[in-house]
Amino acid sequence: MTDSPQRQRVLLLGCGKMGRAMLEGWLKGGILAAEDLLVIEPSADVRAQLAGQGIIAVASARDAAAARGKDWRADLAVIAVKPQIIAEALPPLPPLMADGGCVLSIAAGIRADTLAGYFGSGIHVVRAMPNTPAAIGRGMIVLFAGPSVPPSLRSQCEALMRVSGRVAWIGDENLMDAVTAVSGSGPAYVFLMIEALTEAAVDAGLPEDLAALLARTTVCGAGELAWRSDEDAATLRRNVTSPGGTTAAALEVLMAPDGLAALMKRAVAAAAARSRELAGGN
Repeated sequence: MTDSPQRQRVLLLGCGKMGRAMLEGWLKGGILAAEDLLVIEPSADVRAQLAGQGIIAVASARDAAAARGKDWRADLAVIAVKPQIIAEALPPLPPLMADGGCVLSIAAGIRADTLAGYFGSGIHVVRAMPNTPAAIGRGMIVLFAGPSVPPSLRSQCEALMRVSGRVAWIGDENLMDAVTAVSGSGPAYVFLMIEALTEAAVDAGLPEDLAALLARTTVCGAGELAWRSDEDAATLRRNVTSPGGTTAAALEVLMAPDGLAALMKRAVAAAAARSRELAGGN
């Protein structure tokens, strides 16, 4: 690969919500320049938008040579498509990869050895699990690389992910299923919390617009407080809870044996199990 992250030739496969969020972060952060990118994206509307930014985007891998030249090769391919289409999306990519290049995949559940099988032994594989707050630079991205991936490639992959939020590494790929279930799927749990709190507020008699404002602002404010505080979540919870008060009454329900903790454990277990199923299907 090239010595400088700014001069990597990067192929982005898939420019949906997550792919687009990462792409915008790379450009705004100066990590990559438009002329170093090639995007493969089936949506004509998205390709037109990217063209307006000076980014070459094609509908399929077979169009890459005409767009970039027959000798163009990617140092890094970022795989940002749904895991269900990996089997059809990856086979055309190896001819577009430079020798010794790297594949960085955010496809949930698709293991590194499965990915490596599409590209051969000359290509290194790194897995990443981002989440949707990456779109505003507040994502949580967890990465895994096998022992054969050199430190330079790990650093380059981390640099690409760091523009989208916090980065952490795991050494055991099996943990990626739990990561997917917690931080990868986790934003949906928070959004559901906002929905549920809004509905409860309406049931308590508040107008719907005020209920939505209170629920959204409260959840977002509490999250920001947790982000900025050095105290753990349990301490922050206790700080809000006066003995015998209104919060304590609500927490008796939420912290019951069949309450929020038990429900969340079942939800995370279901998501992790689905991640393992996706791996088994490839």
